[in-house]
Amino acid sequence: MSMEKIMQNYMKAVKYWLSPSFIAILFTPLFATQAATVEVIWTDPDSYQDIYPAQENKKRFRARTFASLDKHFVKLAAKLPEGQTLKVNVTDVDLAGDTHLGGINRLRIIKEIYFPRITFSYHLLSADGSELSSAEVNLKDMNFMLSSGLRYRNKSLGHEKHMLDQWFKKAFLSPK
Repeated sequence: MSMEKIMQNYMKAVKYWLSPSFIAILFTPLFATQAATVEVIWTDPDSYQDIYPAQENKKRFRARTFASLDKHFVKLAAKLPEGQTLKVNVTDVDLAGDTHLGGINRLRIIKEIYFPRITFSYHLLSADGSELSSAEVNLKDMNFMLSSGLRYRNKSLGHEKHMLDQWFKKAFLSPK
């Protein structure tokens, strides 16, 4: 390897190690406050209305879907005060769209009539374990195709995540 190539690689490494994003990642644990925790339970997923894959193994699709929504609940709970616990019990999911056979393949068709729905209950607990709020929630977004501000436009489960964002904002972040 030539000396010029070695110097180029060295400079790339130095730029990476001194980049703002690397420094932020390095020091985030030192300055981050502990956010609220979340516990999500997926009750009887075999009875859910629509958690069917299009081109994927059903078990893997379900696991990936639950993991993605779990991660989203964690992201939302991070906006709650430190020490609180959000317990969510999901009892039904109907993903946006519907799966249909398209030749030898299954396809998820997204149309207005196949709007997303999620049914769950939640309990928000304080640091000492007392209940701050709880409710049975039946989310549905019949206008999901018209959401112009959909920040998850090209993301997996974008319509469901947007719907959860709207619920969370209304339930926990809006003045009562």
